[in-house]
Amino acid sequence: MTGALTISRLPRPFDPALGADTRAAVPGLTAEQGALIEGIAGSSPYLKSLIEQEADWLAPTLADPEAALAEVTAAVQALPPDQLKPGLRLAKRRLALLTALADLSGAWRLERVTSVLTAFGALAADVAAKAEIARAIRRGKLPGQTEDDIETAGGLVILAMGKMGAYELNYSSDIDLIVLFDETRFEPDDFYEARQSMVRATRNFCATLSDKTADGYVFRTDLRLRPDPAVTPVCMAMEAAERYYESLGRTWERAAYIKARPCAGDLKAGDRFLDTLRPFVWRRHLDFAAIQDAHDMRLRIRENKGTGGALSIPGHDMKLGRGGIREIEFFTQTRQLIAGGRDKDLRLRGTVDGLAALAAKNWVPQEVADKLTDHYRAHREVEHRIQMVHDAQTHKLPQSPDGIERVACLMGISAEELTNDLTDRLTEVHELTEGFFAPGAGPAPTQPAGVEFDAGVMARWPTYPALRSQRGARIFERIKPELLSRLAKTAKPDEALVALDGFLSGLPAGVQLFSLFEANPQLIDLLVDIVGTSHALATHLSRNSSVFDAVIGGAFFTDWPGQAALEAELRQALEGEDDYERQLDMARRWSKEWHFRIGVHHLRGLIDGATAGQHYAELADAVISAILPCVAAQFALKYGPAPGRGAAVLGMGSLGAGRINAQSDLDVIVIYDPEGVDMSNGKRPLATRTYYARFTQALITALTAPMAEGRLYEVDMRLRPSGNQGPVATSWASFTHYQREEAWVWEHLALTRARVVAGETSLVRDIETFRAGFIAEAKDRQKVLGEVAEMRTRLAAAKTPTGVWDAKTGPGRLLDIELMAETGALLAGQSERDVHSGLDGAVAAGLLNVADAGTLKDCYDLCWSVQTAARLLSGKAIETGNIGEGGAAFLCRTTGFDRIEQLQAALEESYAKAGALIPAAVGEGTDGQE
Repeated sequence: MTGALTISRLPRPFDPALGADTRAAVPGLTAEQGALIEGIAGSSPYLKSLIEQEADWLAPTLADPEAALAEVTAAVQALPPDQLKPGLRLAKRRLALLTALADLSGAWRLERVTSVLTAFGALAADVAAKAEIARAIRRGKLPGQTEDDIETAGGLVILAMGKMGAYELNYSSDIDLIVLFDETRFEPDDFYEARQSMVRATRNFCATLSDKTADGYVFRTDLRLRPDPAVTPVCMAMEAAERYYESLGRTWERAAYIKARPCAGDLKAGDRFLDTLRPFVWRRHLDFAAIQDAHDMRLRIRENKGTGGALSIPGHDMKLGRGGIREIEFFTQTRQLIAGGRDKDLRLRGTVDGLAALAAKNWVPQEVADKLTDHYRAHREVEHRIQMVHDAQTHKLPQSPDGIERVACLMGISAEELTNDLTDRLTEVHELTEGFFAPGAGPAPTQPAGVEFDAGVMARWPTYPALRSQRGARIFERIKPELLSRLAKTAKPDEALVALDGFLSGLPAGVQLFSLFEANPQLIDLLVDIVGTSHALATHLSRNSSVFDAVIGGAFFTDWPGQAALEAELRQALEGEDDYERQLDMARRWSKEWHFRIGVHHLRGLIDGATAGQHYAELADAVISAILPCVAAQFALKYGPAPGRGAAVLGMGSLGAGRINAQSDLDVIVIYDPEGVDMSNGKRPLATRTYYARFTQALITALTAPMAEGRLYEVDMRLRPSGNQGPVATSWASFTHYQREEAWVWEHLALTRARVVAGETSLVRDIETFRAGFIAEAKDRQKVLGEVAEMRTRLAAAKTPTGVWDAKTGPGRLLDIELMAETGALLAGQSERDVHSGLDGAVAAGLLNVADAGTLKDCYDLCWSVQTAARLLSGKAIETGNIGEGGAAFLCRTTGFDRIEQLQAALEESYAKAGALIPAAVGEGTDGQE
């Protein structure tokens, strides 16, 4: 016993006499229950007839509605096949009466009412379908299936769509279903016979539910949401449906599948099918093009249903009319389609739940979500009362005053109150949603007087791939005035136009990006900023325009999260992908967004070059650390787990020092420890050395292979022992032996910057312990300095600087100062990796005095700032005549100079000072030893 029905509100009887007659026919009612029955029966002819049919059942139901609900459910589950039709209809009659009583009395909230109706719909479909499958199996019409397969309906899958899928079924709803079957349960030769039986079973179970008999009907069934319903059978093979959605699926079908769920039959097979459709429903990128698709659907519905006129309460369609239920559902589902591919938290079936999630993630203002939620619940209650009057599948308010009065009576309010409340609610819903789908054009942006763009440049645009489609061209024409207006406000409009032209020419497609700009005009400023400043970043953007998605997320301009947070985020994203190639593509998408974020922060002066270098390196560390376990798991499927302790990735050069630029390759060495194990233990065992060689190749492929989302990094392994002549993976024993007995001085110098970025924990610890200990050992000073001098001579002969803006190569520039720092660290026995610490080591080793070390530090910092800026601006050494005014301004800003001429003079002076200090330091050290 869970308690009597709670009555917190009462309907008014439209016809008090009819209400009183019905009340008198039901025995055992309390005064409050009697008033409830009188109000219901006096306003709804349909419910009046149900009350009179179930008069004896009613009093115990009112005394314990939850027990009555459980009794109805149990009765359905126990129905014998020959009693399905009358049994289901009796159950539906009682359930309809019970939910009406609980709804109209205020005992159940809307979500409880709709979930009870929906659960009964799923139960009825499941019982009816399994009865048909059982009959087919017993008659031998489903080859290979036995009595044991009845529980999973022989592979028949019933997907609940629309309100049925979202547990939002209305009071007199039909149920939208898609019926499929798992063709893999049948032999190929039996496919057609199985399909024929499944089609027959589908027709029969639908008839069981929808045929109107003397006892009424259960649910009207609608199967028209299946793929191409005019030509396809009522039950399709899952593989055929999957092919359809992959090749021909439309936006409205994507929206429909937001609410889809397996409700009956083989639920596990249904889950598998929906999982295969995930890429179709939830696009990887922000999908603002869905707004236009949804708007077009709304217009077609208005045109076909005649619901697009001015608001008038009599006859108004609460579902499809102005400000109605469908407007709220479209608003919610379209926002979910836009962002749900990136954020799984938005993939919710219910409208109320969807609005709450969108508000929590800042896709919808909380106030708007709250208002739409309130209006949605109110609209649905009015819809239910409209349907309760005559059990009619209608969403339209009555035309007559008496009809409206009946609905108002069921709500316990006056017709005037109902009309006024609905007018206010429908108007506000329309205002809140219409602006999202069809924002007012407003005044067209105007460009400043005196600015005339090159018509010849703009004439080329229709020939570009992104503008060849009719839809892409239409959207671009709508945003073009805004683009030109913002270009006109730049310091050099003509220069900015040419830069934009280069960006547009490189775009492979435009619909999604142009839709993104149309919905988020603030992004145009960022685009203009980028194309007018950084050719390299603009080129990257044209090939990877989806990185703009990250800007919309809200956290794009927040503080850097750090490597640990990055790695955790990427690992979580990779765990959400069950396919190896999808994991690699996910890593590429994710990495590009963060890479773009660093570049934009640097470009806009939010971080300096040194900080950008650190961020790029932490990003690379996070990528390698998260990718390594994925590669290991995939490799182990074929060859078994890694023998011994496994492998570690040793970062060298700039990666090891924790500072790389936007275009840096990754210098790495892979070290493994077999711990004496000779072979792997897997399906195809490999000798340990071969295992790790192939594993390393798999890792490099995972990082460098061009896939659908591009590549992650270029990788250079030439710093491994014996260079290109050595094995791609080095055993721990070989590595330590090589460093002690065979390595050249330049390899010992390189070790001063080495850092393990990923790998097995104990091996990582051992490598760092060895590195620090080995560097701390005394070195032959004369030999080191002599070889450093020779290296500088060879480098000078092999590579000459391209000009003053080549801050990397040449005497007194980046590589030269880094070599000096490595020398200082090696001779001082220091394990710190950064250049400043290495130069302090040079002081400790007697190579430099403090003042000279400070000069080299300043020179290095200036060179690094220029180098990182150059890589961001053009991807190579810059020429100031080609970087434009925006690029020159960025170069000055990031290096702290007012004018480009001042920066050039400072660079020349820096090269001269450092170029004199370094050979002197090396030469003095050598002479001192002699």
